[in-house]
Amino acid sequence: MFVTFIVAFVFSFLGSIPPGSINLSVIQLSLDNQIKAAFRFALAAALVEFPYAWIAVQFESLITSSPWIVDNFRLLAALVMLTLGGINIASHTRKKTGKLHEKLRKSGFRKGVLISILNPLAIPFWIGVTAYLNHQQWIRLSGTVEVFVYVLGISSGTFALLALLALLAHKLSSFSRENRLVGLLPGIVFILLGVYALIQYLSQV
Repeated sequence: MFVTFIVAFVFSFLGSIPPGSINLSVIQLSLDNQIKAAFRFALAAALVEFPYAWIAVQFESLITSSPWIVDNFRLLAALVMLTLGGINIASHTRKKTGKLHEKLRKSGFRKGVLISILNPLAIPFWIGVTAYLNHQQWIRLSGTVEVFVYVLGISSGTFALLALLALLAHKLSSFSRENRLVGLLPGIVFILLGVYALIQYLSQV
């Protein structure tokens, strides 16, 4: 079971590296000098990743037999990325007011739960990874305990990578306050990723 945990941890850590709504949000919080909120966001994202990964394991065969579900996830991903990109850019180009904005900005945890729940790629991603690991016989999910250890490894790997990104981005926070473009960068990347996901979806229609 220790091997299962390590394999899940490594794949989760590496799988969280590519730019996405979650890791970019952690980076943005740290660039805004909200390091504590960034860590709370990372914790929330890791907690939400747990049930998503569990669902992926339990319904792997059912979901992979329906390709149109994955296609819809891609469309939803594009819409979420574009929306988050617009929100991030707008929040940096106008005066930040409102109780809701302040709660989300200071809490980090609420924002992490919200964005993680709206992350449409977590389930199909872990379905694919789990199917690959099973095929390679690197993991063996023959019981509830094995599945729990596997999913716990996934959740731990997610938190480790997000915490590392938060620390690295915090080192650049002083520079970001002097360079407006750095603060806008996460929103710009959101938009680019959303456009890319939308093009992928439309190319398969």
